[in-house]
Amino acid sequence: MVAVVETERADAARNRRRLLEAARQLVAEVGASQVTMEAVAAAAQVGKGTVFRRFGDRVGLMIALLDLSERENQEAFMFGPPPLGPGAAPAERLIAFGEQRMRFAAEHKDVLLAAEACGSRRYEHPARAVLVLHVSSLLREARVDGDVELLTETLLGYLDVALLQHLRETRGLADERMSAGWADLVRRVLPGPAAA
Repeated sequence: MVAVVETERADAARNRRRLLEAARQLVAEVGASQVTMEAVAAAAQVGKGTVFRRFGDRVGLMIALLDLSERENQEAFMFGPPPLGPGAAPAERLIAFGEQRMRFAAEHKDVLLAAEACGSRRYEHPARAVLVLHVSSLLREARVDGDVELLTETLLGYLDVALLQHLRETRGLADERMSAGWADLVRRVLPGPAAA
């Protein structure tokens, strides 16, 4: 049996880009929490039903916005220069990865928090699967003892946008302190030579 690959029609792709650009502009102007499907439809000059058919709901729209930025980040840690990209030791790569994710979380905080409104969807999203694969691969490369799957989730938990926002805005922790804490955690999880 041959798999059928469905390609997006050119007009549908143009509409998608137009909707996402309108949503991105609205987020920049009023913040993600104030962006409605109706506002995106009006800004893109399409019917509200078009936005709902395309993205399902507001969370789906926010996730689609994040996908654009996530692709750039994935390129950096999969193919970019070391220490974030290949060519550095696992510990160096994990430290650089965490620092990059903290910057990403700060830059896209509103959209990330809006996209996380549905708990199960945030953990099942393909972009998160890429992060899980990357971190677990680095842990395996470093020959970490223990349950790599749970260690991966623990490390990614440190980089959770809601936690980072709480630490930064409510607790007043400086970005430098959170970066140093991340590096310390990575060195404690990775075995001796890998952490050096």
